[in-house]
Amino acid sequence: MVAKFGGHGYGMAILFVVIGAILGGILGQLLTGVEALSGVMPYLVNTFPVFDTSAFTINLYVIQLTLGLAFAPNLMSILGIVIALILFRRY
Repeated sequence: MVAKFGGHGYGMAILFVVIGAILGGILGQLLTGVEALSGVMPYLVNTFPVFDTSAFTINLYVIQLTLGLAFAPNLMSILGIVIALILFRRY
């Protein structure tokens, strides 16, 4: 039995959210050069650190792994997440 979110699996919902956040962030960075939006873009691309874990290293003698995670969205990436969830609900 697969867990469902709006008729689809949670994996597909997470994929939509991640892609929406990435595309929203990229769009925000692309729009920073637009002269007409120069007054509002600094607010839309300013990041807000939610959490940041310091990197740690696991030495397995054959492979050395360094892992860390940070989540610092900006308003454009949050807008991308909202649009992705709306599109996912229609999907």
